[in-house]
Amino acid sequence: MSVACDISAVKAGALSKPEGEVRLAAVCQPAENMPQAFPSGMFAYTIPCLCWWNSHAFFKACKPLREFAPFFHDSLLIWHGTEVMRISLRRQCGSSASQLAFSASEAVANAKALYVQRRYKIQKSMFLDVREAFGSALTSLTLRTSSSPFCLIALEVQSVNWQMSTNRWAHHTDKFSSQKSILRRGQSFQFSINFNRSLDTREFLKFAVSTGPYPSESAMTKAVFPLSNGSSGGWSAVLEASNGNIQTISISSPASAPIGRYTMDAQISSQGRVSSVKLGEFILLFNPWLREDSVFMSNHAEREEYVQEDAGIIYVGSTNRISMIGWNFGQFEEDILNICLSILDKSLNFRRDPSTDVARRNDPKYVGRVLSAMINSNDDNGVLAGNWSGNYSGGRDPRNWNGSVEILKDWKKSGFRPVRYGQCWVFAGTLNTALRSVGIPSRVITNFSSAHDTDRNLSVDVYYDFMGNPLDKGSDSVWNFHVWNEGWFVRTDLGHSFGGWQVLDGTPQERSQGVFQCGPASVNGIREGDVNLDYDMPFIFAEVNADRITWLYDSNTGKQRQNSVDTRSIGRYISTKAVGSNSRVDVTEKYKYPEGSSQEREVFQKALGKLKPNASFGPTSSGRLELEEREPSISGKFKVMGLLAVGKEVSLVLQLKNLTSDPKIVTVNMTAWTIVYNGTLVHEVWEDSVTMSLDPEEEAEYPVKISYAQYEKYLKADNMIRITAVCKVPEEAEVVVERDVILDNPTLTLEVLDQARVRKPVNVQMLFSNPLDEPVKDCVLMVEGSGLLLGNLKINVPTLRPKERSRIRFEIMPTRSGTKQLLADFSCDRFPAIKAMLSIDVAE
Repeated sequence: MSVACDISAVKAGALSKPEGEVRLAAVCQPAENMPQAFPSGMFAYTIPCLCWWNSHAFFKACKPLREFAPFFHDSLLIWHGTEVMRISLRRQCGSSASQLAFSASEAVANAKALYVQRRYKIQKSMFLDVREAFGSALTSLTLRTSSSPFCLIALEVQSVNWQMSTNRWAHHTDKFSSQKSILRRGQSFQFSINFNRSLDTREFLKFAVSTGPYPSESAMTKAVFPLSNGSSGGWSAVLEASNGNIQTISISSPASAPIGRYTMDAQISSQGRVSSVKLGEFILLFNPWLREDSVFMSNHAEREEYVQEDAGIIYVGSTNRISMIGWNFGQFEEDILNICLSILDKSLNFRRDPSTDVARRNDPKYVGRVLSAMINSNDDNGVLAGNWSGNYSGGRDPRNWNGSVEILKDWKKSGFRPVRYGQCWVFAGTLNTALRSVGIPSRVITNFSSAHDTDRNLSVDVYYDFMGNPLDKGSDSVWNFHVWNEGWFVRTDLGHSFGGWQVLDGTPQERSQGVFQCGPASVNGIREGDVNLDYDMPFIFAEVNADRITWLYDSNTGKQRQNSVDTRSIGRYISTKAVGSNSRVDVTEKYKYPEGSSQEREVFQKALGKLKPNASFGPTSSGRLELEEREPSISGKFKVMGLLAVGKEVSLVLQLKNLTSDPKIVTVNMTAWTIVYNGTLVHEVWEDSVTMSLDPEEEAEYPVKISYAQYEKYLKADNMIRITAVCKVPEEAEVVVERDVILDNPTLTLEVLDQARVRKPVNVQMLFSNPLDEPVKDCVLMVEGSGLLLGNLKINVPTLRPKERSRIRFEIMPTRSGTKQLLADFSCDRFPAIKAMLSIDVAE
């Protein structure tokens, strides 16, 4: 006697300890030589897992089989085709699951050996009974052993091979110093699952991917999908190869999937039950290499620069003296990507509505805007606290940072408390790291003579008194330079023509939608004056193209008078690093038409009209127009004489010219103030007054000399001094002349003393000479560079005597080949921040 079943699923398996219930995933079929007494078309049974399995309980649960009790008292045979599975209910406990198949004619001869090997009780009479029942149809016998009786083994995942090296190379994430699987959306990746046995044709696999704390399919933060024949545009899985127990599978994600941390599970349908097992985790990033991705960048060289380059140049200074500093973006350094994803998870948006926030991370404009809010700490305990006071106690002078890596790691190490302190280029450098790390192409932009317009009237008001003192009056200001970022992506919300570079600014200047965040604002839209579009277009338009209005304030009467309007001085030399080199590229024409052109003024009028529809004749009142029409009778400017260096006398001349054919008597009041680069006044260091007589069309000069003793105590790390002259001709409006000068620091030199090779120590030398006639003390050298050092190197340098030359050697250990950038910051009591940068070619 026997039971005829379809046990194709059983044949591929083994036996395991029963849990919950035992499923006989078999449908009985009539067999050609089946005994007549057998009830055909029998059943698909689910049998409760009975207390350690006993035959009496089994028969009670299986009513249709009770008539076969004598046979099943010792063992159970499930027969199909030419194979028999025999399970003894009286056997000893066996070893781990295994299988041995042999023909029926060999069964008796091998029974004893099998018993010795597997301690499995097999009776000769049972085999004879089987042969008698089925005769010639029985040609083979499969015997299986297990640690427990009567339960088909579950399909289990033994291990997962994420094929990290292959996938990361294909997805352009091989530079990340991480053990995690880092992938880019819209692009397939392969991995292999090693099961405990091979899959049967009646077993099915599905995969589930999820991101965020409350994943859901409706929000596209969760997807469940089976093995299929190809990509459907959404999440999909394809079986690439099957080799025994190992299944190689290709997974594709949609080009619009949210970026972030993902978990992937396998859902296994086997023997009538569905089980789920976690396969692992991966990180999904934006994909600038994929045409369908909204951050797609077609130019290979630009992708390499704006996504893959981990060091760069930031331009600082003033319109009269543009200088550059190196910055270590370090987006591939260990833990940086994880920290940048944590920035998103710490945002106000996530804390208020995590489900919606995670779902919206499919959109680069949303991610960029959140990052711009979180880089500063004003609303949300973000990464950096800003400080422009000149007093940096309790933190670090912003000028001393060399890059983003230390900042981001300090933020995490402190329990995500703001790092002190940052200023605009520090915010921009750190935001650039975050953007590139998540896959948004980005670059750092510097705008010289940058307006800060607080009232959306596209003009900035600056104030002086009649003695030439600049006044901290009013909320507008003009920064010597301001640094922000551009991210590259399409703007589906605005239209095709507004895609490409988008301004994002992490510096906390003005609130946007109640939060200190800025952008994304289309650069194309800014150029065309479309200030009504999202996001923050009026503010950024004013930064590059506002009118500057000068006011004179009478401290005796408390009255102020508009002095002049300058339509050309705001937004000059807008700069960024060139692709593939350290050259400066001027991108001013991307932001506005040429100053003084009719197009530039037309766009200005268009922008003002969108903000102030009732302003029918332009940006000014009639009184302001009258002032513009009155030509001054004199002109003036400051000219630098000689070198400008810390420790030296500042020497300039005021050049005045009579523009008329009449003689002029000019009263000149002058001051000099140390300032911070954003226009914040620090301290007056010099003043002078003089009366000058000018013959018709004569040009005369008056010397200005400011000694080191006058400015040394008040000079900040920016090394900036603002000299102002208010020039008064009787019965005429005053002429205000202004010049900001930047004093040079002494030179810091870096030299490589050895050939640089990967994983070989390299000696580097720093050279510095004290130019002062006094000692400099509290000297510290900070060095860093992605691919050259793990972390930062801090060296305390002994006090330097007057005119002494210091030579410091240190060692670096390159970890990656290619051209790498070594950055150094030297600080002491007299020189708060001296920078040096060195490109090093590292061989394998």
